[in-house]
Amino acid sequence: THTKNLGHLTTKTRQRPHFLRDVTMIEQIALTLGRCLLGLYFLLPGLSKIAGYAGTLAYMELHNVPLSNLLLPVTIVLQVGGGLALLLGYRIRETALLLAGLTIAINIGMHDFWNTYPEVSSDRETQNFVKNLAIFAGLLVLCSVHSLPQFRISRA
Repeated sequence: THTKNLGHLTTKTRQRPHFLRDVTMIEQIALTLGRCLLGLYFLLPGLSKIAGYAGTLAYMELHNVPLSNLLLPVTIVLQVGGGLALLLGYRIRETALLLAGLTIAINIGMHDFWNTYPEVSSDRETQNFVKNLAIFAGLLVLCSVHSLPQFRISRA
């Protein structure tokens, strides 16, 4: 134990046992890895939407997404920018909340398994819908742990 004298206040702190210090490192690595994987999950599809712009736009129009011509570029910017921000550890809470909202909007507009479309598998849309709920949950968790120690390039 260590004793700190802060004038009118004296506190005793215990050093963490070695195995608990290791847990903190494991938690830091796991949190950083999870955040980076979520970042990649948004960055790579955002980049693929650029390469496959016409096909993505047609898919959005098939699902009757309003203002597709406006929403596709916005989605690309949010996915690429948000993915990079998560990878770098920049404004984690704000980025995760923004991407959580985007994920729910995409889920409702694009993975609407309750509707039927020509050449679109309802089972595949159901799977994507549930997968996106898990991504949404991961982003909510990330919002709540943004201040925990993790590796990041930016401290903002």
